Amino acid sequence: MEELDPSEKLTTKAVYDYKLIQQALKHGDQKAYAELLHRYRESVYFTMLRMCNNKDDAEDLTIEAFGRAFKRLDQYTPTYAFSTWLFKIASNNAIDFLRNKKKSTSLSLDTKMENDEGQEFSKNIKSQTLDPEENIIKKQKVELLRDVVEKLKPRYRELVKMRYYEELSYEEIAGKLDLPVGTVKAQLFRAREFLYNILKNQESKL
Repeated sequence: MEELDPSEKLTTKAVYDYKLIQQALKHGDQKAYAELLHRYRESVYFTMLRMCNNKDDAEDLTIEAFGRAFKRLDQYTPTYAFSTWLFKIASNNAIDFLRNKKKSTSLSLDTKMENDEGQEFSKNIKSQTLDPEENIIKKQKVELLRDVVEKLKPRYRELVKMRYYEELSYEEIAGKLDLPVGTVKAQLFRAREFLYNILKNQESKL
């Protein structure tokens, strides 16, 4: 990771962020990840909310933004503020999300279209109900995911189960484990990254 040049014209806040990044990368300091999350979560969330105008989407995009940033943290250079880099990642991800969402917008079953000869026809919409084969595949994926979760380290496995199986809020998890909410979120980011990497290596089994 690039060392901080004292001649760089960074604000005091940006210099502090850079020190947190060094702690996170060099020592795997979970508190450093949690503090970075705490410092920018709210501002990233409201930026996402302005872009997509949907609270649930904004929350998901915020989580994804930090997940992507933490995964690429070793690529950050102190030639500009961490906040600038983070918001660039968040904005680009949101733009991709909105573009894909627009493409996937389904047509109404009653929508009429015209062919090249001007004749009307109804657009065939794929049923949202899974056929038997798709149901089997879905069950296999769920079973595989549960197997993968069991391969996580105990602390990550517990967090994933509490968040996604028991559907507890971050605050509830923090209360049960006696941890700061920021630490819970930071560790869940890491757990999701581990899950993704394990699943990616097992795609051939699906």
